[in-house]
Amino acid sequence: MTALMIVLGVIVFLILYIIVIYNRLVKLKNRFKNAFAQIDVQLRRRYDLIPNLVETAKAYLKHEQDTLTHVIEARNQAMAAMKRASSHPDDPGAIKALSGAEGLLGGAMLNFNALQEAYPDLKADQTMMQLSEELTSTENKVSFARQAYNDEVMIYNTQRETFPDTIFTGMMGFKEAELFEVVDEEVKEGVKVSF
Repeated sequence: MTALMIVLGVIVFLILYIIVIYNRLVKLKNRFKNAFAQIDVQLRRRYDLIPNLVETAKAYLKHEQDTLTHVIEARNQAMAAMKRASSHPDDPGAIKALSGAEGLLGGAMLNFNALQEAYPDLKADQTMMQLSEELTSTENKVSFARQAYNDEVMIYNTQRETFPDTIFTGMMGFKEAELFEVVDEEVKEGVKVSF
């Protein structure tokens, strides 16, 4: 009888311990999803600013339509990747695709900014200066949000890989989360706008 009570006690303890592990991982997963939502807000703001910036520049850059078209195409690709990642921030493939698309957009924006330097009238335009300032501010917010997201992902991944949690994470469906890293080295510094 006491052996049965001991076995039952061990089984109850294991069940309760598995519930604690599960709940802790759910909490951590929701924290990194919330952190991604902050990135989402800033990226949407950035994607909204870019067309205004390009439209303002069009009057000055009539001979540079390829660069402007490239910026808009890169923005649209990044926006599509962001929508997929927003729906599934726990999907490593979606986060990796967003990182790649953001790298392409950052490269296109670097080319755009280099082009601006060649047109002093464009640099002096009040609307262009205001949009560029807003874009720079948004870039800083994206960087901070990305850092917060990556911190939460690291905490989640560390917990899911820690013993004894690692025994149960696969069975419970907790996959490794992907860090949001900028792929292009030049872009890691962010888009610089100078007037």
